[in-house]
Amino acid sequence: MPYIAKLEKSGIPSVLIDLEDQRHMIKEWALLQGVPKIRSIHASRTLPGPEDVDTFFESMMDALTRPLTDEEKESGQWQPPNQQRILFEGTLEEAQAFYQQTEFIPSPVNAPLSVYTDGFPIIVPTEERVREILTGTSHKPDEIIALQADRQAPSTEARVLGRSNTRTMTRKKGEPVLFSPTNRMATVEQVAVNAVMAGCKPEHLPVVLAIAESGCSIGTTHNLGQAICVSGPVVKEIGMNVGCGMFGPCNPANSTIGRAFELIARNLGGSIPGVNRMASLNSPFARAGTCFAENADALPPGWRGVNEEFGYKKDESVVMIMNAGGIQHQGFRPGGYRALQKSGHGGMARRLGVKGVPGPHNWLEYILPGLFSQREHGWTFVMVPEMAKHLYEYGFKSKDEIYEWLYKQSFEPVEKFKLRSGPDVETNGWMGIEKTSGKHWKELPDNYMVPVIDDPNESCIIVAGGDEEVSQQMGGRGQAYNIDAWR
Repeated sequence: MPYIAKLEKSGIPSVLIDLEDQRHMIKEWALLQGVPKIRSIHASRTLPGPEDVDTFFESMMDALTRPLTDEEKESGQWQPPNQQRILFEGTLEEAQAFYQQTEFIPSPVNAPLSVYTDGFPIIVPTEERVREILTGTSHKPDEIIALQADRQAPSTEARVLGRSNTRTMTRKKGEPVLFSPTNRMATVEQVAVNAVMAGCKPEHLPVVLAIAESGCSIGTTHNLGQAICVSGPVVKEIGMNVGCGMFGPCNPANSTIGRAFELIARNLGGSIPGVNRMASLNSPFARAGTCFAENADALPPGWRGVNEEFGYKKDESVVMIMNAGGIQHQGFRPGGYRALQKSGHGGMARRLGVKGVPGPHNWLEYILPGLFSQREHGWTFVMVPEMAKHLYEYGFKSKDEIYEWLYKQSFEPVEKFKLRSGPDVETNGWMGIEKTSGKHWKELPDNYMVPVIDDPNESCIIVAGGDEEVSQQMGGRGQAYNIDAWR
């Protein structure tokens, strides 16, 4: 849509070809891009290509050549209301009913969705409760949420902000944060209101404000959801669970902070499933938000924490926001992993060719065939301390050594790489430049080896969890935000 809007504004006739079930999203994006009456036609999800083109070709040509009406010539961009407060005045019973109201969303949802919540009951944000939680920060209630440091934003964020055709862009300290997907701005108080609704305490607010600094992106049409990792001293300060069951229920800090992300996305970003949040299935990670923490005490010697990986000090606290799409849960049969590491017995040892050889062994080799089978980027690995210890003892004295190993293991011949769906877009229809060779993709022989991971630093390792041997992989490295800046 940003590119279509750019063409239209420059006087080049354009028509957006999309899908009928995404009509609400088209309307939202057109408003955001300043072309509210952009012409669009709908393609089919199921008809074969040539047959589908036959159905809309005449309509497309008509839309490209027919003079614009006065209404279609109108421009303008959707503007968010001026920092409206959503504090409700009335009895608690009336407020409870107000915040739990729903609205019916037609296809592709065809069900009622909550207007202000994630579908769960919330703590009613009274004036008193909001004043109390605001004691957790020195920032003023009417302060606009803005970047607390200069940042290099990735291409996905650049596209959300309407700055296309760039891999990264520099965003300056003090630049207002635009909440996804409607590009609204918000105040510290508005974030605090949602933190109250989520059940957060004052000591949680700096973490929630750092999360808000990310803009709380809700991903694209296929991304499954988002996850939040907290790193640094604040983990112990607010009592986060870094052990057994940390992804699950019962810990107040993990649960409420994760939930605040989703409420902010709904109330401050205007995210509505089936309208502008188009993940077909979405994810349990987004049901009430997912927040967990790194166990810094369990890091092997020489392994940096998440905070240090992003250039912060060991005594600084950060929150990393990552895409939780493409989740892989790597558990092992009872005793299978231990048999590999202790004595080199069992199926895992046979697969790795170390039968009868005591550990430590590189268990990543065991899961390697599935890592890149349907993914063209790095992974974030959440692994329990014991498994991190074994990798260290095997010879990986830093996380960077593992990232480099994964990068090298991801190489495959162009012939195989062409069978993937993602590169059809990411290589500019195979007309772009392949970076390891400096040549156009179409010039490369089928046996030329190319990496599935674009850069070693696309991957990330987080050490946390219980004692049973398990690793969970999700979308690649996220973006980190400084919690201490919001104290």
